[in-house]
Amino acid sequence: MAYPAYRQLRRDLRFLEAWAAISTLCMAGLAGAAFRQAPAPRNLGEINVERINVVDSDGTLRMVISNKSRMHPGVMDGIVIDRPRPVAGMIFFNDQGDEVGGLTFTGEETAGQRRADAGMMFDQLKQDQTIGFSYSEENGQRMAGFQVWDRADSHLSELIAKLNAANRIADASERQKAIAAARSSAPRGPRRVFVGKERDRVASVSLADGDGRPRLTLRVEPTGQAAIELLDENGKVTDRWPAGR
Repeated sequence: MAYPAYRQLRRDLRFLEAWAAISTLCMAGLAGAAFRQAPAPRNLGEINVERINVVDSDGTLRMVISNKSRMHPGVMDGIVIDRPRPVAGMIFFNDQGDEVGGLTFTGEETAGQRRADAGMMFDQLKQDQTIGFSYSEENGQRMAGFQVWDRADSHLSELIAKLNAANRIADASERQKAIAAARSSAPRGPRRVFVGKERDRVASVSLADGDGRPRLTLRVEPTGQAAIELLDENGKVTDRWPAGR
């Protein structure tokens, strides 16, 4: 009669031994995790790189810092733009991996000819730049200012796909026709606001209508003359203050 009780006791002892072993392993693991220190940050001092990609934990590209030969060409809805982009700077991408703007710089002087461009652009969601600061110089003329564009609700990827297809056309003449057709079919993105210095050295503020036609301007000439102008849809000045200047 005592034998079944003995077997039960042995089973209980084995269970307790297993439980003790598992508990010991768990405690050892927890203790090791508690005392384990995160890797110390490394001070690299100085490095030379051609391109750095910053990604999220899931691999989504969020930022590219690059020289002009390795700059990201741009992407929207997973469609990469088929183009060279010989500018150095930083390009940013949103949660879905779409390009959303950045900082880019170019500039050189060759045989006495100066050429430069710099820009800080912020793109509308699924579209091209909607706010930007830019500077450009060519043939002794310089422009610098703040600009606002009015973009459509459509996805820029639709135009990118058409341009990529056009660029794959072997015949140069047909390729240019296809590129022109793709661009002409795309929704317009008129500039609505400009605040800055024009190429003729006029400091100006220009407010445009939905078609990008300036309708109100504030101008100060290099000589110091200042004026406020109202314009019609054809660009004709309809009112000016002070009058006659």
